[in-house]
Amino acid sequence: MQLTLWTYEGPPHVGAMRVAAAMQGIHYVLHAPQGDTYADLLFTMIERRDRRPPVTYTTFQARDLGGDTAELFKTAAREAYERFRPQAMLVGASCTAELIQDDPGGLARALQLPIPVVPLELPAYQRKENWGASETFYQLVRALAGPAVPPSGTQRPARAAGVRPRCNILGPTALGFRHRDDLAEIAALLGRLGIDVNVVAPMGAAPADIARLGEADFNVVLYPEVASAAAQWLHRSFGQPATRIVPIGVGATRRFVQEVAALAQVDPAPALDDPGSRATWYARSVDSTYLTGKRVFVFGDATHAVAAARVAKDELGFTVVGLGTYSRELARDVRAAAQAIGVEPLITDDYLEVEAAVAALQPDLVLGTQMERHIAKRLGIPCAVISAPVHVQDFPARYSPQMGFEGANVLFDTWVHPLMMGLEEHLIGMFREDFEFREDAAPSHLGSHAAPTAAPSPAPAPPAAAESGGPIVAAWEAAAEKELGKIPFFVRGKARRNTERFAAERGVPLITVETLYDAKAHFGR
Repeated sequence: MQLTLWTYEGPPHVGAMRVAAAMQGIHYVLHAPQGDTYADLLFTMIERRDRRPPVTYTTFQARDLGGDTAELFKTAAREAYERFRPQAMLVGASCTAELIQDDPGGLARALQLPIPVVPLELPAYQRKENWGASETFYQLVRALAGPAVPPSGTQRPARAAGVRPRCNILGPTALGFRHRDDLAEIAALLGRLGIDVNVVAPMGAAPADIARLGEADFNVVLYPEVASAAAQWLHRSFGQPATRIVPIGVGATRRFVQEVAALAQVDPAPALDDPGSRATWYARSVDSTYLTGKRVFVFGDATHAVAAARVAKDELGFTVVGLGTYSRELARDVRAAAQAIGVEPLITDDYLEVEAAVAALQPDLVLGTQMERHIAKRLGIPCAVISAPVHVQDFPARYSPQMGFEGANVLFDTWVHPLMMGLEEHLIGMFREDFEFREDAAPSHLGSHAAPTAAPSPAPAPPAAAESGGPIVAAWEAAAEKELGKIPFFVRGKARRNTERFAAERGVPLITVETLYDAKAHFGR
């Protein structure tokens, strides 16, 4: 744990809240000090939920530490059961209450409540939110589906002839990035294949639904950060295989359909294409070819970051110049993807490291979380959000999935719209001398947050060596800076980098207008 102004993930008890808030008939009793109820706002304000999460806090105060805090917890748990009458109860401690070591699990068992009580051991000083969600879901599945596990060595019976295959969809939670719409998209896709959905969990599931997870033929894992551990236990206990492909992008969606069809032993043809899928053709259309080679930096949770990098490179023709994640539990997947692309992976939960990487790379587009949106705005770089953590605007009222064929359409629109298209560049060039167009005007899609044009200095600064001991970066003459400002903003960064590289390779200490055009001629060959 470290002191920071902003974090990509909350403590693990927030992950447990995401699971509890997504389900029906579950109540979470959290041993926590006064003030830890802030987490409620994540659900009511950011996700716009119409009810508080099903959580009861003990809310002990400083003066209670000299008394019996264990009795406070027992009273809170007893009253929560009597008031809400849940079908199952989760009990645990927040990061502060963990230090008291009151053992919420043991205290709850002593109450002998007439419902299943699942104790959560979430080490707040070593783990974070996604791990907390995964561990909570895993413990719930073990506790509620465990009694139905067949004896060891029992062969799973074959599906009877004429019976439609059934699957579970695992992973969607409260506060998840587009989980609501992804679930609808994938459920419809499975329906086209003739596959019934047995249980969706955690989202919308009750304890009785969790108890019958073992009745499905296989599991669809949409979000490995949340569902992998539970899916592995279901495979060991019930012999249920699970999908490994996350259907983000047209190519991955088709591979997902084939994988699911193989598990269900059905024909994949009805779902391999979608008449509403336009992303592939749009990416090949005339104006989109102008976007080929745009430099993209990707950062987010591992699942969305890896998928975004693949879609950007293989389906939109972008050049991925940076790839990273804050999900240390799945960092291996990101490292493998970065190696395949040929970039250095960035594994960190420090937003300042991410900002430094974006500033150094100067990409044409940033695909990231809410924090990368802020970073990109400060640097005047177009950005699209692809992963949690997100703010309220990324829980839209409209249907906006990230998965499936419609999800691929959404990705195309979301990622391409912040960029300058070829026709727009042509029009800007045509009307550059118009009195209403100023060279220092901010591009419309960046609003007033675009990076300001550097003011020409009366005298050029002397060349400075890079902090890393690299080559000397030449200074810019005022006239050269002014001429650089005439270059469209969306390629201005590349022109600056090429010119400085050209000057450094030739030992030119001061970049003039002539140097700028010499560099243009050199790199334009």
